[in-house]
Amino acid sequence: MTQSYFSIKGCFFGVLFLMITSSIYSQVGIGTVTPNASSVLDVTSTTQGMLTPRMTSVQRTAIVSPADGLMVYDTDLKSFFHYNTTAVNWTRISSDFSGGRNKFKRIKSTDVLATVLAAEKAAGGGSKYLLDSGTAYEINGTIAVDLPIELNNSYVIGIDSGDDKLVKATGDLFVGTTGGSVRVLTLTATAGKVFNINGGGNQNLIFRDSIILNSANVGTIENFSLVFLSIVQYAGNSNGFTFNTISKLLLSNMGWFGNNAGTFEKIEGTFGLIQKQGGFSEVNGTAIGFDVSSNPIINGDAVMESVVFTGSNSAGYIRGYTPATYLGYNFNNNWSVRCAGIPTEVDAAASGNIYLNRTLTAPVFNHPSLNQGVKIPGTTIASNLYRMGITTSSTSNRLAYLGKKSRSFTIAASVAFEASGSSGNTDYIFYFQRFNAAGLLVSRIISSESFIDANSGFIQNIPILANVQMNSGDYIELFSERILGNDKNMTIRSVNVSMQ
Repeated sequence: MTQSYFSIKGCFFGVLFLMITSSIYSQVGIGTVTPNASSVLDVTSTTQGMLTPRMTSVQRTAIVSPADGLMVYDTDLKSFFHYNTTAVNWTRISSDFSGGRNKFKRIKSTDVLATVLAAEKAAGGGSKYLLDSGTAYEINGTIAVDLPIELNNSYVIGIDSGDDKLVKATGDLFVGTTGGSVRVLTLTATAGKVFNINGGGNQNLIFRDSIILNSANVGTIENFSLVFLSIVQYAGNSNGFTFNTISKLLLSNMGWFGNNAGTFEKIEGTFGLIQKQGGFSEVNGTAIGFDVSSNPIINGDAVMESVVFTGSNSAGYIRGYTPATYLGYNFNNNWSVRCAGIPTEVDAAASGNIYLNRTLTAPVFNHPSLNQGVKIPGTTIASNLYRMGITTSSTSNRLAYLGKKSRSFTIAASVAFEASGSSGNTDYIFYFQRFNAAGLLVSRIISSESFIDANSGFIQNIPILANVQMNSGDYIELFSERILGNDKNMTIRSVNVSMQ
C-alpha cells in the first residue's frame, strides 16, 4: 500500500510540474522536449507531417465570421487559404499556378455556377456574371453557362480547347462593355452570339488558340481600342464575326471551315489599321468569306496577306466596296491584298493607259514661241485603270496615280503628229511633266525628252519613255516644244500613254 501511495503521489507532482512549466514558458513541444524559444507550439518529426482542417471550397466560404489569419486546406483547389479581415476575403497561400497567382479560380464541370461564381453573379446584379478584374478563371471541362458573362478585363482560360468548353444554350455568351482575354477554349452559343461586346472605344480584347463551334452567330465586337484574334478555328456556325469601329484589328491565322454559313468576317465603321494574316476561308454555297460592302473607312492602312480563299461559292469569296472602286476588284486604295483565290490589290500593281479619242476632230495647236512648252491637246480615253486616274481627271492627256504609297513607274508614250507650214524642217522636243495633287508643277522629267526633226505635210511618230517616282495624287501630262524653225502648227493624229 505504501508503494502504491507514493507512485500515485509521484505521478500527481509530475503532472503538476508540467502544468507549472507550461504556464511559466507558454510553450508546448510535440516530439521535442526543447521547443524553440520563439514558438508557442513546436512540432518536430522526421517521419510524419501535420494536418490542418481540410474542407471543400463551399465549406470554406461558409465559415461564419472567420478570424483574421484562420487557415484551412481547400480540397477542391488543392491549396492552403488564410482569411484576411482587412480585405474581407480568403487569400490563397499556395497554388499550382506558376508564380503563385493569388487572383485565380478554377471552375469545374461539376461545380454549381451560382455557388462558385456567387460574388460575380452578385456583381452582375443577378443578370450576368461580372468577372473580377485581373482574375484568371480556369475552365475545367464542359461548363453549361446559365447567364451571360462580362469579362471585365479578366482572363478566361482552358488547358485543352478540345476538353475545356463554355456552352450557352440560349442567348449571348460574352456581353458588356469591357474587354479581357479568352484563351484555349471551345465556345458555343447555340441560339445567340458568342461575343456581343461594345467596348466604348478604350478596351482591349485578346482571343486566341480556341474554337468557335455550332453557334447561331459568332458575334459582334465594336468600339474597341485593340482586338487581337490568333489561331482560332470556326466550324458549323450559322453566321460569323462583325467588327465595327476598332482602332487596331489584328486577325492572325483564322481557320474558317466549309461548314460555316453566312458571312465569315464583316468590316464596318472606322478603323485605324487592319491586318489579316494567314489562315484560310473555305467558302461554300451562298456564304461570304470577307465583307467590306458597307464601305468601312480606313484612316491608316489595311493589309490582308497569305490568306487562302477557296470553296465552291462561284459568286465570289469577297463582298467588295459598293460601288466597286475598280471593275473586277474588291477593295479601295487603303488596302494591300495578296491572297490566293482573290485578285491581288496593292500599290505595286497600279497601272493605266490613255489614248486619243479619234472619233473626234483631230486636235490642232501651235507653238507660239521657241522653247515654250505646250501641253499636247485632245480628249483621251482611259482604259485598264487600277489605282490610277479615277479621282483626278484622266481626260485631256493626263494620267494620275491614286495609290497610297510612293512608288516608281515606267511611263511609255507614242505620239503621231503632222507639222504644217512653209518654212521647211522644224525641230520639236516631246517630254513628260509631273504635277502634284494640287495641280502644281513638281518637275519636268528631263530623262523623257525626245527630239524629232519634223517635216511639214508628213505624219510622223515619236516614242517617249521615262522612269519617275510618284506620290499619291501626282499625275503626268505630255508636252511638246518648238526649239528650231518656224512651223508653229501641229495636228495630233494619235496619242497612247501607259504607266505601270
